[in-house]
Amino acid sequence: MTDLDEIDRRILAELQRDGTLSVDQLSERVALSRNACWRRVKRLEEDRVITGRVALVDAEKLGLGLSVFILLRTSNHDPAWLKTFRSAVTSFPEITGVYRMSGDLDYVLRARVADVKAYDRLYQRLIAKVPLTDVSASFVMEEIRETTVIPVEVR
Repeated sequence: MTDLDEIDRRILAELQRDGTLSVDQLSERVALSRNACWRRVKRLEEDRVITGRVALVDAEKLGLGLSVFILLRTSNHDPAWLKTFRSAVTSFPEITGVYRMSGDLDYVLRARVADVKAYDRLYQRLIAKVPLTDVSASFVMEEIRETTVIPVEVR
């Protein structure tokens, strides 16, 4: 874990709210000189605390309005199967998250697709690439809250 002080945390909080801030704008918001702010941002990037900057896109406006959680179980956990699985799930652009789980489920995938037919096409392609014991899906009816913001405690 990287040791972050209050200014680092304020920088992270501000950049998570708006990654397009210029160094001048950011330095003003965190009450730091421009050069000192720039050095801190560079250090946070070098330390991989800041791992990238992206534009958030409205999936519905791109015709990908259906969010799906795909619940997977497998009876195979050997390294060769895992390599095949990782290769398969990372090859589908529709799959936006892949999580290995504890408990009854082995993996949970999150996908963005146009509709149920598009999900079925994704499902068919997935099971053709990797053997699975059980696959089920839950379709999101309403997104009550979704964020990319990691809580940064500013003291």
